[in-house]
Amino acid sequence: MKKEIANSSAFTYDDLIGRISTSYISAQTKVSNAVNASLIDAYWEIGRHIVEYEQKGNERAEYGKKLLESLSKDLSLMHGKGFSISNLQRMRQLYGVYPIHAMPSHELSWSHYVELLKIDDPLERNFYEKQAILENWSRLELIRQKKASLFLRLAASKDKDGIMKLSQKGQIVQQPMDLFREPYILDFLKIPEPHHLSEADLESRLLNNLQSFLLELGKGFAFIGRQYRITLGNRHHRVDLVFYHRILKCFVLIDLKHKEAGYEDIGQMNMYLGYFEAEENTEGDNPPIGIILAREKDELLIEYAVHGMSAQLFVQKYQLYLPNEAELRREIEKVYEQTPTESN
Repeated sequence: MKKEIANSSAFTYDDLIGRISTSYISAQTKVSNAVNASLIDAYWEIGRHIVEYEQKGNERAEYGKKLLESLSKDLSLMHGKGFSISNLQRMRQLYGVYPIHAMPSHELSWSHYVELLKIDDPLERNFYEKQAILENWSRLELIRQKKASLFLRLAASKDKDGIMKLSQKGQIVQQPMDLFREPYILDFLKIPEPHHLSEADLESRLLNNLQSFLLELGKGFAFIGRQYRITLGNRHHRVDLVFYHRILKCFVLIDLKHKEAGYEDIGQMNMYLGYFEAEENTEGDNPPIGIILAREKDELLIEYAVHGMSAQLFVQKYQLYLPNEAELRREIEKVYEQTPTESN
């Protein structure tokens, strides 16, 4: 007993405050998660009750709105907020989208599901649900990725099987190619399209909006530094942005170009990659990845410029405005319209 008392007095008052706070926050989180799970289940059940009532013929489709109006009025009087007509519509929709054998996940909140239920395409909706869970998106982050057409950007570069896997599992990062989306959308910088930024200004704005930039880059990125200095032959060179990817276990170097990427930019990035692999990597690190983020790129020039170079070097486009959703959808439709002969 004396030994236990001695050990308990070994930590400070600040340690005590910290331990109590950790326990309290943990308990709050558990309670919040339990409440959220119960709420999702209850809303699904309410949706089931409404659908079953309608299917028994008690209310025909033309009277559906009237039914919800009556339910909203009576349930609000009995239970208070939470039973608006729009909320009841979403509950009914929740049951229709998630049948008994595919219940909604408790890892997302009701506000997440309200946003997901606004998506008509089941493949697209399923992707955003999986990705929101994988990357722990808030509701606002989910809204932002929907507006930025993340699913369509990723799907446009895949075949039919790839699109199906994307929908079923989300974007799982297992290799460097899994990091990329074309183009990157930097609308959060709120820069008018005709405005031309210098590379230094673009870099500063990205760092001032680092949380949004990390969201656009995707899961696993940890910021290391800006204008990272490299010294070779008594000459200083600087990498615009350096990250470490926790999943791929490698450095990710990003150089920003406010115009078209040129062959000299590719040679420079290849030098950076060689330096980092030789001088910065430690035991367990994989070869670094280089990304040249440019406004424009010439695919043929890049193909020749990277010939024989590191397979870890990529040139990706960015744009300052939201993508044209209709054009992206047309690109995906072309993939589905391909015959087996054309796709092989």
